[in-house]
Amino acid sequence: MPGLFPPFDLPDGIVLLITDQLAAPADFILHRTLAIHLRERRKPSSLILSVSEGFGRWKALAAKSNLNLAHHVDAGSLEFVDVLPEIQPTADRRESLRILIKRVQVCLDRAAGPALIILDDISALDWIGFPLLDLSRFLRALRAACLKANATLIIRHHIVTPGEADELFRHLLQISTYHVEDRPLSSGRSGDVSGEISLHPGFSVPSDGVKLNPRNIATQYRLADTGPEFFAKGTSGGVL
Repeated sequence: MPGLFPPFDLPDGIVLLITDQLAAPADFILHRTLAIHLRERRKPSSLILSVSEGFGRWKALAAKSNLNLAHHVDAGSLEFVDVLPEIQPTADRRESLRILIKRVQVCLDRAAGPALIILDDISALDWIGFPLLDLSRFLRALRAACLKANATLIIRHHIVTPGEADELFRHLLQISTYHVEDRPLSSGRSGDVSGEISLHPGFSVPSDGVKLNPRNIATQYRLADTGPEFFAKGTSGGVL
């Protein structure tokens, strides 16, 4: 059975923080991980909490990898939650976040095996005015529910100002097992290389965790029509 996210071979049952930038969006990481879970896991169960993108875009991107998300929704192996309609009708924003936790808990309770929960993206909730304290409580409750169920939790956070760690990012690191960092090349995007990814420890990384991949040896990638191709830094011809 493949790991959660090749080439890093991450295990199930972790809290994975994914950060990206405008010049290097991490959509392919989320879709690659979801595809592996739905195709390779026995009795898969997954839930997407999408703040910024509708189901139509998720379906379109997944179709490029020959993954039919509508089929998985009909089969009950995937649930898609468009977050903004769930939280906007109420003036009590803290209660609206509790509603999301309840949706996640229902998914976890009915899962026949380890589930995959994707929150895409936490940054948007910050931008529309949710207080940091409320988001921190929400994230800790989400983490606790997933760990109790041995589910994998993936959270995407957009980095607006590279090199400046915001308060939300620091909190996310505290609750994460691992941190995948997606960055553009410092020299700018080229035809051969789309960006590079690094693997860092979160605060809850186990002592016997997977091998890390710091920035100085970051894995580079090229987004091809058939999906991402990975290669060692400076060797765009040698695909991993």
